[in-house]
Order: sequence, then C-alpha cells, then structure tokens
Amino acid sequence: MAKEDEFKEIFLAEAQEQQDELEKLFTDLEKDHGDKQSIEAIFRITHTLKANAAGMGFEDIAGMAHVMEDIFSEIKQGNIKLNTRVFNDLFKANDTLSEMISVIKSNSNKKVRYRGLKTKLQVMLRDAGAHKDQEEGVKTANSISEKQKSESQEEVTPSSQENEKQLEEKKEKAEDALLDIEDENIDDQQEDVVVEASSQIQLSDNVSIPVRKLDHLMNLVGELLIERDRVVTTFSDENKKRRNEFTRLQRITSELQYSVMDVRLVQVAVLFNKFHRIVRDVATLEDKRVNLVLEGTENEIDRNILQIISDSLIHLVRNAVSHGLEASQERVKQNKKEEGTVTLRARSERDEIIIDVSDDGRGINPEIIRKKAVEKKVISAAEAKKLTDDDARLLIFEAGFSSAEKVTSVSGRGVGMDVVRKAIDSIGGNIEVSSEVGKGTTISMRLPSSMAVKSALLFQIGEANFAIPLSYTQAVEAVYKKDIHRVGNGLVIRHLKKNKQVAFLSDMFEAKHFEDLSNRKMMHKRFKDISEEDKIHLVIISNNGKEVALVVDVLKQQKEIVEKPLDPMLEGVKFISGATILGDGNVCLVLDVPEITQFLFKTSK
Repeated sequence: MAKEDEFKEIFLAEAQEQQDELEKLFTDLEKDHGDKQSIEAIFRITHTLKANAAGMGFEDIAGMAHVMEDIFSEIKQGNIKLNTRVFNDLFKANDTLSEMISVIKSNSNKKVRYRGLKTKLQVMLRDAGAHKDQEEGVKTANSISEKQKSESQEEVTPSSQENEKQLEEKKEKAEDALLDIEDENIDDQQEDVVVEASSQIQLSDNVSIPVRKLDHLMNLVGELLIERDRVVTTFSDENKKRRNEFTRLQRITSELQYSVMDVRLVQVAVLFNKFHRIVRDVATLEDKRVNLVLEGTENEIDRNILQIISDSLIHLVRNAVSHGLEASQERVKQNKKEEGTVTLRARSERDEIIIDVSDDGRGINPEIIRKKAVEKKVISAAEAKKLTDDDARLLIFEAGFSSAEKVTSVSGRGVGMDVVRKAIDSIGGNIEVSSEVGKGTTISMRLPSSMAVKSALLFQIGEANFAIPLSYTQAVEAVYKKDIHRVGNGLVIRHLKKNKQVAFLSDMFEAKHFEDLSNRKMMHKRFKDISEEDKIHLVIISNNGKEVALVVDVLKQQKEIVEKPLDPMLEGVKFISGATILGDGNVCLVLDVPEITQFLFKTSK
C-alpha cells in the first residue's frame, strides 16, 4: 500500500471515530446545556478534524469542521445560547460530515451538498457577533452616571430596539440568501441528506486492539507453528498426497504468522517525532543551538522492539547533544555552522532495521577513550595498546565508563551507555560506532524487525539440540586441527585476516562449576583428542565487535524458530536465553550470544 493511501486510510478511520464521538457529545449536551466538559471536548475534536482534513487536502470537511469549531468557541464564551434550533443544525452538520467521509472512503463521485447548511451556521456566528456588540453597548450605557443614564435612557432604548430590528432584518436576509442558492436547494435537498445519513450507521474500518491481545495471538501462532512442524515431521513420509496437504498447511500457517507479525508493526515515526522536545530541552540546558533531522520515518518495526529501545535512543540522542556537539563558539572557531545537527535515521536491510544517531560534532578520539578506560580500570594499559581504534570506541558501552569532563544532569555520571548495550543485546541486536575526529559520530543500532520469530542456525552437541540466532552468526566453517593454533592458554584461528578465540561449547557446558571456566584451558579440553583427519565444525559469532569461533559437534539446518523464555526456575542458567520445540518434539535451547562473548572476552584478559 502506498504511503499516501495509508495516510488517507488512517485519516478516514480517525475522522469516522471523531464524527461518532461528536454524535454522542451532542446528545449528552442536549440533555445538559451546562455540560462544560462536553463543550470543551467538541471544540477540541472539531479543531483536530479541521487541521487533519486540511492537511490531507479535504477542504470541504475542513471548512465544515472549522465553522463548527467557531460556533463552539462562541458557545464557550456564552455568545450563542443552546436551543433546539441550534442542536438541529449541529446534528445536520454532523450528518453531513459523515456523508463526506463515506464518499471519500468509497471513492465515489457523488457530490455532497453542504454549502447551504454551512452558510446557515455562518449566519448563526454573525448573529452571535452582533449580539455581543449589542451587549457591550448596553454595558457601556449602564456605567453612565444616574443623571446621564436617565437622560440617555430614551436614546438607548430606541437604539436597542432599532438594533434588534436590524438583527431581525439581517437574519431574514441571510435566510433568504440561503433559499436563493440555486445549486443547493436547501429546503429539499439538505433534508434528503439528513435522512440518508441518519438512516445508515457508518462504522470505522479500523479497530483499536490492546498490545497484550496481539502478544497473546502471536504466542498462539507460535504454538501452532510448533505443532505444525511436529505433525509434518511425523506423517509427511507416508505418501505423496499427504505431503501435498502439508505443503498447503505450511503455506497457510506461514501467511497467518506473517499477517500477525505485520499487525504488530508500527512506523518509527511514532518514536522519532517525540525527540523534537527532547533535543530542545537538552540544547537549552547545554546552551547550544541544535537542529534535529529525521530520516526514514516510514520504515516499520515491531512495536515491542520500539518500546524496548526507546530509553536507549533517548540516551544516545541526549549524549549526542551534550557530549558530541561542541559549544557554538567552539564550532565557529572550527569553521563549522554555529548550529549543530543531530540526525535520527532509520533504514531497512533484509530482515533488520538499522537506526542511526548521528551528529556533526567533535567525534570520538580513540586515544582519549583508551586513556579514560585505563584511568577507570575498565581495561589495563597493555590491553588498551592492543585495541584497534574501532574497538577502543566501543569501550564507551562498558559499565562505569564515561569520558565527560564534568558531571551534569545529562552526562558524566558513568551510567547510560552500558544500559543501551544491554537493551540492544536483550532483543538480539548489535551496536556499531563510526566516528571521525572533528567531523562527527554515528552510532548504529542493528535490530531485528520482529521479536516474534527468529531465523536461527541449528546444531548439536552430543544428543542435545541448540540454536544460534542468525543475527549473531557471521560464518560457518569446517577446518582441520592444523588450522587452529595455541596462543598462551587459549586457541585461536585465523579468519578474514583476524585472529579469533576458539572455544568448545561441549567443554563449556560440561563444566561442573561455572567458576572452573575462569581457566581458559577448561574450554578446549577436547582439542587434544581430535585427530588430524577429523573435521572441526566452527560457528563464528559476532556481538558488538567481539568475534568468537565456537566448536559444535554437528551442524544442522537453518530454521525459523519461536523462542520461549526459560521457566523461572531455570533463569539462572548461564549462556542460554530461551528454548523452542522442534518438529520432532525435542526441546532446543537457544544460546545467549551476548553473554557468551562477554564472558569469553573477560576470561581472556
């Protein structure tokens, strides 16, 4: 669906709801003319409808809503008194709005006659204005001294009578003008419009569904997929006819799965548009001039993921303004624009959404990061020297790290960026940093477009089934013993011109005590038992710039899985994030790649 059509659909759904709400509020107000809450609500709804319709180019709806808004502005001020005649006109106006909405929804060429009713409402407004002027004249006359009042009373009274007479004449002329509009035929055709609109109930094509219901539906679909795989695995080999039936079953369930996933998608604009105020507040606090640019707001992502990353995005944007952008005077000295720019960008790559937070500020100096990391004992001086510039920049996501020179309400408290990494890890994402000193920084969050279903690589260790999310899988290789080398107490393999640590998952899971794994030798005990002719199957994983080669026993297929959280009794289990059930009914554990990489790199220090 084109974005214009999607916006039109959203407008029509909201407009229908607003028209329905006006119907209810008019009914309530007719029962209690003093209901100020209803008056205020009607005023707000007509104002919103006017603005939305004008933005979409539906001038007829905007014009009618505008007049209704003005009428309720006068009602709020007491210049229009509510009576049966006023309510009849308001109900007719609302019926007309309903028909206008229906015509647009059905793409009909039908002409909705509304000008006569609109003019009638405008006359009501003019009468209210004249009545207000008359009341002000009377109030002025009443303020005159007793003597002047008695002398002028004779003039005031005829004047008032004359004003009333003029109002009546204006009213009659206006009503005659209504009757003279040839193409409107108000007395007959407007009544036809009311009858037609009133005899049909228009329901919105959109419904609001609580997110918890969508989550429950997605869980049921997940259970259905698991049961489908079990049935297919059990019976698909019996005959060709049954295999064809299963093919149809797989197609239908897959379509159901993706349809439910699609319902959970929202445009990132829902979150991005909230950052104008956030940037404004931080810029004011830091005494900086900042321009926020939003790009790719039409890209869609799972609403649950958007909710999880919202706090992380706030951290990154606040940090970009406070920490990334220079003060205005400093920017001018560097021949930069006085106003800094922060860009929030969303883009799609295959099954992933990438959200970039960019600034044109001072950039991240890797030497300063190394120095701060050593000072705060995040790493040793020797380890800092070994880090590449890209790896050094990633230290900003370590717990307790901060390079702020002073503490403010925005930065320098040593918290925040590590929280960002944990949030991204929790949904199977990755975070990357690119920066150039003096030019600016871009922090990219690579996120799955949906949390409901994961593409995973299945493998075995002994008889047990395991899965690694493909989002963390960099490569799969089969090597021989001679390709793996001992370095100190560990094993490494050369891959893409980089050395990568090697760990045997079987040794890690067979350790009796978690503390035993602090000895790196415990993670490759089986290496000595492998012959030179045996193939060693490696899965190379990557998380936040940390790459590790994991040895597995048997590589199986790639498959989409529905991951379920572990039972609360098993939450303390290390290196496992959840589980799924395979088609053969066996349980398959899902590796917690962020925890594994973090542990292995800490152990290697």
